[in-house]
Amino acid sequence: MDSRDRDPTGRARNARPRDAQGRPLPRGARGVDRIPEDAVLSPEDAVRQAQRLIDDGYPFQAHEVFEGVWKATSGEYRRLWQGLAQLAVGLTHMQRANRKGAVALLRRGADRLDPYTAEPPYGLDVAGLVAHARSLAARIERDGLAAAAGGLRLRLQP
Repeated sequence: MDSRDRDPTGRARNARPRDAQGRPLPRGARGVDRIPEDAVLSPEDAVRQAQRLIDDGYPFQAHEVFEGVWKATSGEYRRLWQGLAQLAVGLTHMQRANRKGAVALLRRGADRLDPYTAEPPYGLDVAGLVAHARSLAARIERDGLAAAAGGLRLRLQP
C-alpha cells in the first residue's frame, strides 16, 4: 500500500520536511520553511523572493518559487520559468557536492533561458544568467566544484 500523502486527485504531495539543500528529512523532523505548493506569486514577486532566497543561500527554495510560477504559466514564458528553476537546482547540486548534476542542470537551464536574451522580461538579466551558468558549468567540469564555490550567487536582475 502506498503511504505517500496525496491530494484529492491522487497526486502525490511533497509533505516531508526538507533540509536547507532540499533533501527530504524523516517525517516529524524540523526542516526549513517550505514554499507552499499552492502559492501564487506575480512574476515580479517571484523574482524578488527567489533572489532573496538565493542571496540567503537557499537555491532549492528559490527553485520552488520558480517552479510554482512555471507550473502556473502557459504561453511564451513557460520555458523561461523552467530555465530559472533549473539554474536554481544546478546551484542546489553544487551545494550537495553533485558535480554531474550541477553541470547538467546549469547547462539545461542556460539553454532554456537563451531564447529570452534579446528581449528579457521582468527586468531579468537573462544574458548575464546564461553566461554565468555556462561559465560555472565549464569551470566545474574542468576544475571541480571547489573551483566554482563562489559561483553560488546569481544576480537575477542587473
